[in-house]
Amino acid sequence: MNQTTFAPSKNPKRRSRVVVSVAAAAVVAAVVATSAFHSTARAATDAPPAPAAAKVTVAPVEQRLLADTDEITGHVDALETVELRARVSGHLDSVNFQSGQIVNKGDLLFSIDPRWYQAQFDLSSARADVASHEAKRADELLAVHAISIEEAESRRAKAAEAAAELTTARLDLEHTQVRAPITGRIARALVTTGNLVSGQPGDATLLTTIVSVGDAYVYADMDESTFLQFSRLARGNPSNARIPVELELADETGFPRHGFIESSDNRLNPSTGSLTLRMVFPNPDGSLIPGLYARVRVPVSAPEPTLLISERAVETDQGQKFVLVVGSDKVANYRTVTLGETVDGKRVIKDGLKQGDLVIVNGLQRVRPGMPVDADMAVASLPTSNAVALR
Repeated sequence: MNQTTFAPSKNPKRRSRVVVSVAAAAVVAAVVATSAFHSTARAATDAPPAPAAAKVTVAPVEQRLLADTDEITGHVDALETVELRARVSGHLDSVNFQSGQIVNKGDLLFSIDPRWYQAQFDLSSARADVASHEAKRADELLAVHAISIEEAESRRAKAAEAAAELTTARLDLEHTQVRAPITGRIARALVTTGNLVSGQPGDATLLTTIVSVGDAYVYADMDESTFLQFSRLARGNPSNARIPVELELADETGFPRHGFIESSDNRLNPSTGSLTLRMVFPNPDGSLIPGLYARVRVPVSAPEPTLLISERAVETDQGQKFVLVVGSDKVANYRTVTLGETVDGKRVIKDGLKQGDLVIVNGLQRVRPGMPVDADMAVASLPTSNAVALR
């Protein structure tokens, strides 16, 4: 068998170089491995941390019964209005109120010089006493046949006439004191002290006006097409429950006042093609002053389930309305919506959401779609009216 024998190198320098080369290679490999480790560690250290969940407030999509409406223009009037006129003629002695104050039924407002009417009353009273005495005496004389039946009847007629004159004189004297026929707010005095006023029928002097306070009427004309829709709704109300309406004045928004339809005309005006509604509205703050114009929202359909969300939840993206919805994964999701009218400070949602969805109402500026959120539930708000709302 042939064996190969390796003889030791006769060149020691060459062997040393081989050993050095192997050692150097080992050092280089170690340096490269160390560099790779540190690079990996640095990359792990430099990676951005996961974003923290943004703090937001959410509110559920609410469902309420709402009815479609039409808006019409009307004017405010008082439940009671009185034009106070003189009932007797004479010079005005006094004015006993301040313009614009609240007066109560029976309060003395004006005094007309009573002296003439007092004298007439005294004279009529005396005549009535004499006539009454003569009538009684006639009965006694007739019983003993001292006078005729015709004479007795004449004395009785004179007594009745004198009594009627006394009643008239008493009324005239009472009418020299002009009193408030209703409780309400009084206007200014149209006649001042010292002026002659007339109490002649058809020409009586207007002294002032009084309007009642509290609830107010609102009259509004409804066009024919709206009336047909409204009448169908009224016919579908067999319980004759009050039909709710809403009102706003010129400086108000959102129809904050709630009332009901009290009555309507029994025929359409052929010249205008409209029918007048009369509605009643509470007036606790006294803002419904007779003569003011107002916008009224009247229902024209039966109530239907409708979704509502807070105005604060709605954002705009290039003309498109959207909200951010928080799901079970606690992530904000982009959702486009179609909006309707405003009801009690909330917006009607026609499309894009369902009842119970949680929409972000506070903290929108800190959130982008797809971000995790830490959501708190908003405090529920109650509707402003217990009646079926309108939209």
